[in-house]
Amino acid sequence: MGENRVTSVDVARAAGVSQPTVSRVFTAGARVSPELRARVEAAARKLGYRPNTLARAMIKGRSNVVGLVVAYLDNPFYAEAIELLSRALKGLGYHIIIFTASNEEDSVDLAVEDLLAHQVDGIILASVSTTLRLTQEIRGAGIPLVLFNRGQDDLSIPAVTATNYAGGRKAADLLVGLGHRRIAHISGWQKSLTGVDRMRGFLDGLAGHGLEPAACVDGRYDRETAMAATREIFGGTDRPDAVFVGNDHMAFAVMEALIHDLGLRVPADVSVVGFDDVKMAAWRMFDLTTLRQPANEMVDAVVDMLIRLIEGKSLQRTRVEIDSVLVERGTTRRRNRE
Repeated sequence: MGENRVTSVDVARAAGVSQPTVSRVFTAGARVSPELRARVEAAARKLGYRPNTLARAMIKGRSNVVGLVVAYLDNPFYAEAIELLSRALKGLGYHIIIFTASNEEDSVDLAVEDLLAHQVDGIILASVSTTLRLTQEIRGAGIPLVLFNRGQDDLSIPAVTATNYAGGRKAADLLVGLGHRRIAHISGWQKSLTGVDRMRGFLDGLAGHGLEPAACVDGRYDRETAMAATREIFGGTDRPDAVFVGNDHMAFAVMEALIHDLGLRVPADVSVVGFDDVKMAAWRMFDLTTLRQPANEMVDAVVDMLIRLIEGKSLQRTRVEIDSVLVERGTTRRRNRE
Protein backbone atom coordinates (compact mmCIF):
# COMPACT_ATOMS: atom_id res chain seq x y z
CA MET A 1 0.00 0.00 0.00
CA GLY A 2 2.91 2.36 0.71
CA GLU A 3 3.97 2.21 -2.95
CA ASN A 4 0.66 3.77 -4.01
CA ARG A 5 0.70 6.63 -1.52
CA VAL A 6 -0.02 10.00 -3.10
CA THR A 7 2.68 12.59 -2.43
CA SER A 8 2.85 16.36 -2.71
CA VAL A 9 4.93 15.87 -5.86
CA ASP A 10 2.02 13.99 -7.45
CA VAL A 11 -0.35 16.83 -6.54
CA ALA A 12 2.07 19.42 -7.91
CA ARG A 13 2.34 17.53 -11.20
CA ALA A 14 -1.46 17.21 -11.49
CA ALA A 15 -2.05 20.87 -10.64
CA GLY A 16 0.77 22.16 -12.83
CA VAL A 17 2.55 23.91 -9.96
CA SER A 18 5.74 23.40 -7.99
CA GLN A 19 5.96 21.16 -4.94
CA PRO A 20 6.72 24.14 -2.63
CA THR A 21 3.45 25.71 -3.78
CA VAL A 22 1.57 22.59 -2.68
CA SER A 23 3.29 22.80 0.70
CA ARG A 24 2.26 26.45 1.10
CA VAL A 25 -1.37 25.62 0.28
CA PHE A 26 -1.46 23.13 3.16
CA THR A 27 0.43 25.34 5.62
CA ALA A 28 -1.79 27.44 7.88
CA GLY A 29 -1.25 31.17 7.36
CA ALA A 30 0.88 30.81 4.20
CA ARG A 31 0.09 33.26 1.41
CA VAL A 32 -1.17 31.66 -1.80
CA SER A 33 -3.33 33.23 -4.48
CA PRO A 34 -6.98 32.06 -4.51
CA GLU A 35 -6.56 30.68 -8.03
CA LEU A 36 -3.53 28.55 -7.13
CA ARG A 37 -5.14 27.40 -3.87
CA ALA A 38 -8.28 26.27 -5.68
CA ARG A 39 -6.26 24.42 -8.35
CA VAL A 40 -4.08 22.61 -5.81
CA GLU A 41 -7.00 21.68 -3.55
CA ALA A 42 -8.96 20.32 -6.51
CA ALA A 43 -6.00 18.15 -7.55
CA ALA A 44 -5.51 16.97 -3.96
CA ARG A 45 -9.17 15.95 -3.65
CA LYS A 46 -9.08 14.10 -6.98
CA LEU A 47 -5.95 12.15 -6.02
CA GLY A 48 -6.98 11.59 -2.40
CA TYR A 49 -3.93 13.40 -1.04
CA ARG A 50 -3.45 13.89 2.70
CA PRO A 51 -0.57 16.12 3.88
CA ASN A 52 1.99 14.43 6.14
CA THR A 53 1.80 16.70 9.16
CA LEU A 54 4.36 14.66 11.13
CA ALA A 55 7.00 14.99 8.41
CA ARG A 56 6.28 18.70 8.12
CA ALA A 57 6.67 19.08 11.89
CA MET A 58 10.08 17.41 11.75
CA ILE A 59 11.18 19.82 9.04
CA LYS A 60 9.76 22.98 10.65
CA GLY A 61 10.42 22.08 14.26
CA ARG A 62 6.73 22.86 14.90
CA SER A 63 3.85 20.39 15.05
CA ASN A 64 0.91 22.83 15.03
CA VAL A 65 -0.57 20.58 17.71
CA VAL A 66 -1.73 21.71 21.14
CA GLY A 67 -2.20 19.22 23.96
CA LEU A 68 -5.08 19.44 26.44
CA VAL A 69 -5.09 17.50 29.72
CA VAL A 70 -8.49 17.30 31.39
CA ALA A 71 -9.77 15.11 34.21
CA TYR A 72 -13.39 15.97 34.68
CA LEU A 73 -15.28 15.16 31.47
CA ASP A 74 -18.45 14.33 33.44
CA ASN A 75 -18.86 18.07 33.95
CA PRO A 76 -20.78 19.53 30.97
CA PHE A 77 -18.75 22.73 31.31
CA TYR A 78 -15.67 20.95 29.97
CA ALA A 79 -17.53 19.38 27.08
CA GLU A 80 -18.60 22.88 26.02
CA ALA A 81 -15.13 24.32 26.61
CA ILE A 82 -13.37 21.59 24.62
CA GLU A 83 -15.62 22.23 21.64
CA LEU A 84 -14.84 25.95 21.82
CA LEU A 85 -11.10 25.32 22.24
CA SER A 86 -11.00 22.94 19.29
CA ARG A 87 -12.86 25.38 17.05
CA ALA A 88 -10.69 28.35 18.05
CA LEU A 89 -7.39 26.50 17.60
CA LYS A 90 -8.48 24.97 14.30
CA GLY A 91 -9.22 28.46 13.02
CA LEU A 92 -5.58 29.35 13.74
CA GLY A 93 -4.21 26.26 12.01
CA TYR A 94 -3.70 24.11 15.10
CA HIS A 95 -4.96 20.65 15.98
CA ILE A 96 -5.77 19.57 19.50
CA ILE A 97 -4.90 16.30 21.24
CA ILE A 98 -6.95 15.54 24.34
CA PHE A 99 -5.58 13.41 27.17
CA THR A 100 -7.75 12.48 30.12
CA ALA A 101 -6.26 11.97 33.55
CA SER A 102 -7.66 11.33 36.99
CA ASN A 103 -7.09 13.88 39.70
CA GLU A 104 -4.17 11.83 40.97
CA GLU A 105 -0.69 13.28 40.51
CA ASP A 106 0.77 10.14 38.87
CA SER A 107 -2.01 10.07 36.28
CA VAL A 108 -1.42 13.70 35.33
CA ASP A 109 2.34 13.12 35.12
CA LEU A 110 1.84 10.25 32.67
CA ALA A 111 -0.52 12.29 30.51
CA VAL A 112 1.95 15.16 30.32
CA GLU A 113 4.80 12.79 29.47
CA ASP A 114 2.71 11.43 26.59
CA LEU A 115 2.04 14.95 25.36
CA LEU A 116 5.72 15.86 25.46
CA ALA A 117 6.48 12.71 23.43
CA HIS A 118 4.01 13.93 20.79
CA GLN A 119 6.11 17.09 20.31
CA VAL A 120 3.19 19.41 20.98
CA ASP A 121 3.72 23.15 20.53
CA GLY A 122 1.86 24.02 23.72
CA ILE A 123 -0.10 22.51 26.61
CA ILE A 124 -3.38 23.51 28.27
CA LEU A 125 -3.99 21.98 31.70
CA ALA A 126 -7.68 21.99 32.63
CA SER A 127 -9.31 20.73 35.80
CA VAL A 128 -6.47 18.53 36.95
CA SER A 129 -4.41 18.28 40.10
CA THR A 130 -1.43 20.20 38.80
CA THR A 131 1.57 20.39 41.09
CA LEU A 132 4.09 23.20 41.00
CA ARG A 133 6.79 20.61 40.26
CA LEU A 134 4.91 19.43 37.17
CA THR A 135 4.33 22.90 35.75
CA GLN A 136 7.99 23.77 36.31
CA GLU A 137 8.99 20.58 34.49
CA ILE A 138 6.84 21.53 31.49
CA ARG A 139 8.29 25.02 31.39
CA GLY A 140 11.78 23.61 31.79
CA ALA A 141 11.18 21.57 28.63
CA GLY A 142 10.50 24.83 26.80
CA ILE A 143 6.81 24.03 26.16
CA PRO A 144 4.37 26.95 26.53
CA LEU A 145 1.77 26.23 29.21
CA VAL A 146 -1.54 27.83 30.21
CA LEU A 147 -3.84 26.71 33.03
CA PHE A 148 -7.55 26.70 32.16
CA ASN A 149 -10.08 27.02 34.98
CA ARG A 150 -7.32 26.11 37.37
CA GLY A 151 -5.10 28.37 39.41
CA GLN A 152 -1.78 27.88 41.15
CA ASP A 153 0.04 29.80 43.84
CA ASP A 154 2.92 30.62 41.47
CA LEU A 155 1.62 33.80 39.85
CA SER A 156 4.14 33.55 37.00
CA ILE A 157 2.28 30.57 35.52
CA PRO A 158 -0.30 31.79 32.96
CA ALA A 159 -3.84 30.97 34.06
CA VAL A 160 -7.40 31.84 33.09
CA THR A 161 -10.24 31.43 35.58
CA ALA A 162 -13.57 32.92 36.48
CA THR A 163 -13.77 35.30 39.44
CA ASN A 164 -14.27 32.34 41.75
CA TYR A 165 -13.87 34.15 45.06
CA ALA A 166 -16.19 36.98 44.01
CA GLY A 167 -18.68 34.43 42.68
CA GLY A 168 -18.78 32.69 46.04
CA ARG A 169 -19.50 36.00 47.76
CA LYS A 170 -22.31 36.73 45.28
CA ALA A 171 -23.91 33.38 46.13
CA ALA A 172 -23.80 34.21 49.85
CA ASP A 173 -25.21 37.70 49.32
CA LEU A 174 -28.04 36.34 47.17
CA LEU A 175 -29.15 33.67 49.62
CA VAL A 176 -28.94 35.94 52.66
CA GLY A 177 -30.79 38.63 50.73
CA LEU A 178 -33.58 36.13 50.04
CA GLY A 179 -34.05 35.64 53.78
CA HIS A 180 -32.07 32.42 54.30
CA ARG A 181 -30.12 32.04 57.50
CA ARG A 182 -29.29 28.31 57.64
CA ILE A 183 -27.19 27.92 54.53
CA ALA A 184 -25.02 24.92 53.66
CA HIS A 185 -22.15 24.61 51.22
CA ILE A 186 -21.15 21.52 49.22
CA SER A 187 -17.84 22.71 47.86
CA GLY A 188 -15.70 21.89 44.87
CA TRP A 189 -12.65 19.69 45.41
CA GLN A 190 -10.52 21.23 48.14
CA LYS A 191 -7.26 20.16 46.47
CA SER A 192 -8.09 22.54 43.63
CA LEU A 193 -7.60 26.29 43.98
CA THR A 194 -10.87 26.81 42.08
CA GLY A 195 -12.87 24.92 44.69
CA VAL A 196 -11.00 26.61 47.55
CA ASP A 197 -11.55 30.12 46.16
CA ARG A 198 -15.29 29.60 45.67
CA MET A 199 -15.60 28.27 49.21
CA ARG A 200 -13.53 31.11 50.69
CA GLY A 201 -15.65 33.69 48.90
CA PHE A 202 -18.84 32.07 50.11
CA LEU A 203 -17.72 31.76 53.73
CA ASP A 204 -16.42 35.34 53.78
CA GLY A 205 -19.72 36.46 52.29
CA LEU A 206 -21.66 34.74 55.05
CA ALA A 207 -19.33 36.18 57.68
CA GLY A 208 -20.01 39.64 56.30
CA HIS A 209 -23.64 39.07 57.27
CA GLY A 210 -22.73 37.70 60.68
CA LEU A 211 -23.43 34.09 59.68
CA GLU A 212 -21.60 30.77 59.64
CA PRO A 213 -22.45 27.87 57.30
CA ALA A 214 -24.96 25.33 58.61
CA ALA A 215 -22.66 22.71 57.05
CA CYS A 216 -19.63 22.73 54.77
CA VAL A 217 -18.63 19.52 52.99
CA ASP A 218 -16.10 18.80 50.21
CA GLY A 219 -18.12 17.44 47.28
CA ARG A 220 -14.91 16.61 45.35
CA TYR A 221 -16.66 17.60 42.10
CA ASP A 222 -18.22 14.13 42.25
CA ARG A 223 -21.89 13.33 41.71
CA GLU A 224 -22.17 10.47 44.20
CA THR A 225 -20.22 12.33 46.87
CA ALA A 226 -22.51 15.36 46.47
CA MET A 227 -25.66 13.21 46.72
CA ALA A 228 -24.40 11.46 49.85
CA ALA A 229 -23.53 14.81 51.43
CA THR A 230 -27.01 16.12 50.60
CA ARG A 231 -28.73 13.17 52.23
CA GLU A 232 -26.61 13.61 55.36
CA ILE A 233 -26.98 17.38 55.65
CA PHE A 234 -30.68 17.58 54.84
CA GLY A 235 -31.86 14.27 56.28
CA GLY A 236 -32.51 15.56 59.81
CA THR A 237 -35.23 17.75 61.25
CA ASP A 238 -32.97 20.77 61.77
CA ARG A 239 -32.05 21.00 58.11
CA PRO A 240 -30.66 24.04 56.26
CA ASP A 241 -33.03 25.97 54.01
CA ALA A 242 -30.49 26.76 51.28
CA VAL A 243 -27.32 25.35 49.74
CA PHE A 244 -24.56 26.75 47.55
CA VAL A 245 -22.97 24.01 45.46
CA GLY A 246 -19.44 24.27 44.00
CA ASN A 247 -20.54 23.62 40.41
CA ASP A 248 -23.64 22.86 38.35
CA HIS A 249 -22.76 19.21 37.81
CA MET A 250 -22.94 18.60 41.56
CA ALA A 251 -25.93 20.93 41.91
CA PHE A 252 -27.98 18.70 39.58
CA ALA A 253 -27.11 15.73 41.83
CA VAL A 254 -27.99 17.73 44.95
CA MET A 255 -31.41 18.59 43.50
CA GLU A 256 -32.02 14.94 42.64
CA ALA A 257 -31.24 13.88 46.20
CA LEU A 258 -33.36 16.67 47.72
CA ILE A 259 -36.41 15.96 45.57
CA HIS A 260 -36.34 12.21 44.94
CA ASP A 261 -34.52 10.86 48.02
CA LEU A 262 -35.71 13.28 50.70
CA GLY A 263 -39.04 14.46 49.31
CA LEU A 264 -38.16 18.14 49.65
CA ARG A 265 -39.32 20.93 47.35
CA VAL A 266 -36.97 23.25 45.51
CA PRO A 267 -37.13 26.16 46.26
CA ALA A 268 -40.09 26.05 48.65
CA ASP A 269 -38.13 23.98 51.20
CA VAL A 270 -34.56 24.47 49.99
CA SER A 271 -33.01 27.03 47.64
CA VAL A 272 -30.14 25.77 45.46
CA VAL A 273 -27.38 27.79 43.79
CA GLY A 274 -24.74 26.28 41.48
CA PHE A 275 -21.69 27.57 39.64
CA ASP A 276 -20.85 27.40 35.88
CA ASP A 277 -24.16 28.02 34.06
CA VAL A 278 -23.76 25.08 31.70
CA LYS A 279 -26.42 24.78 29.00
CA MET A 280 -28.36 22.20 31.04
CA ALA A 281 -28.82 24.73 33.85
CA ALA A 282 -31.35 26.60 31.70
CA TRP A 283 -33.35 23.46 30.90
CA ARG A 284 -36.82 23.65 32.46
CA MET A 285 -36.30 20.42 34.41
CA PHE A 286 -33.42 22.12 36.28
CA ASP A 287 -33.99 25.89 35.90
CA LEU A 288 -30.95 26.35 38.12
CA THR A 289 -29.87 29.61 39.72
CA THR A 290 -26.12 29.75 39.21
CA LEU A 291 -22.99 31.83 38.70
CA ARG A 292 -22.11 31.98 35.02
CA GLN A 293 -18.57 30.96 34.16
CA PRO A 294 -18.32 32.34 30.60
CA ALA A 295 -16.60 29.52 28.70
CA ASN A 296 -16.35 31.48 25.44
CA GLU A 297 -14.51 34.41 27.02
CA MET A 298 -12.27 32.09 29.02
CA VAL A 299 -11.38 30.05 25.92
CA ASP A 300 -10.59 33.21 23.95
CA ALA A 301 -8.21 34.33 26.70
CA VAL A 302 -6.52 30.91 26.96
CA VAL A 303 -5.99 30.64 23.20
CA ASP A 304 -4.67 34.19 22.97
CA MET A 305 -2.16 33.59 25.77
CA LEU A 306 -1.00 30.22 24.46
CA ILE A 307 -0.50 31.36 20.85
CA ARG A 308 1.44 34.39 22.02
CA LEU A 309 3.73 32.12 24.03
CA ILE A 310 4.15 29.70 21.11
CA GLU A 311 5.12 32.61 18.88
CA GLY A 312 7.67 33.80 21.42
CA LYS A 313 5.77 36.92 22.42
CA SER A 314 5.48 38.26 25.94
CA LEU A 315 2.26 38.38 27.94
CA GLN A 316 0.87 41.62 29.30
CA ARG A 317 -0.38 39.67 32.33
CA THR A 318 -0.22 36.06 33.44
CA ARG A 319 -3.51 35.96 35.36
CA VAL A 320 -6.87 36.57 33.70
CA GLU A 321 -10.11 36.43 35.67
CA ILE A 322 -13.42 36.60 33.81
CA ASP A 323 -16.35 38.01 35.79
CA SER A 324 -18.81 35.45 37.21
CA VAL A 325 -22.33 36.74 36.55
CA LEU A 326 -25.25 35.75 38.77
CA VAL A 327 -28.09 34.14 36.81
CA GLU A 328 -31.28 33.84 38.86
CA ARG A 329 -33.73 31.11 37.88
CA GLY A 330 -36.30 28.90 39.56
CA THR A 331 -34.26 27.08 42.22
CA THR A 332 -34.17 30.11 44.51
CA ARG A 333 -36.96 32.14 46.07
CA ARG A 334 -38.23 35.16 44.21
CA ARG A 335 -36.87 38.48 45.35
CA ASN A 336 -39.29 40.83 47.09
CA ARG A 337 -39.72 43.55 44.47
CA GLU A 338 -41.78 45.87 46.65
